[in-house]
Amino acid sequence: MIIAVDGPTASGKGTIARRLAAHFGVPHLDTGLLYRAVGRQVAINDGDPDNPADAFSACAFPDQLMQDVILRSEEVGGLASRVSVHPEVRKALFERQRAFATQPGGAVLDGRDIGTVIAPDADVKLFITASVTERARRRWLEMVAKRIDHEEEIPLIEIERDIVGRDARDISRKDAPLKAAPDALIIDTTSFDADQAFETVLEAVEAVLAGE
Repeated sequence: MIIAVDGPTASGKGTIARRLAAHFGVPHLDTGLLYRAVGRQVAINDGDPDNPADAFSACAFPDQLMQDVILRSEEVGGLASRVSVHPEVRKALFERQRAFATQPGGAVLDGRDIGTVIAPDADVKLFITASVTERARRRWLEMVAKRIDHEEEIPLIEIERDIVGRDARDISRKDAPLKAAPDALIIDTTSFDADQAFETVLEAVEAVLAGE
């Protein structure tokens, strides 16, 4: 069983994917962390995330980088969006994601191109979304709670502006753009809290698995 969970940043897809994986007892992969690791490695290398060669070189990041809390920062999120436009980077990370998706027993993956590129044969495809305003509010609350970026006060308007820019890059890139697969279930979580969102998604997933 493969469950693909796609959607824009801060839509709630990561939380939903983790809870689905726990519910069904299968492993979960946040594929966005791979791109965040590449973006962070570019910065460590003093490279240019808009340069294909620098971005591709950063794909050889050490495994321990995936555990660094800084990957969750807005700055690294922006770098991830920039390196992800390069076909060389996406190709380098494709096999790692595909191997995870097709492991025995199944898996849940979340990202931006899981249902369209990484696992187009997924048993269930979800596209989780929410309004820009709500996504910015959620990210702001997350950053305040975790003190990411080491700031006492984080300007909400800057987070919203960053999300708009990131959406534009993700949607307009030529290689594997952010979009819902034709057979994906599109679920808007704007008006839901975390539990309501998960319950709505779980009901939809179980209906698909039951052939309804």
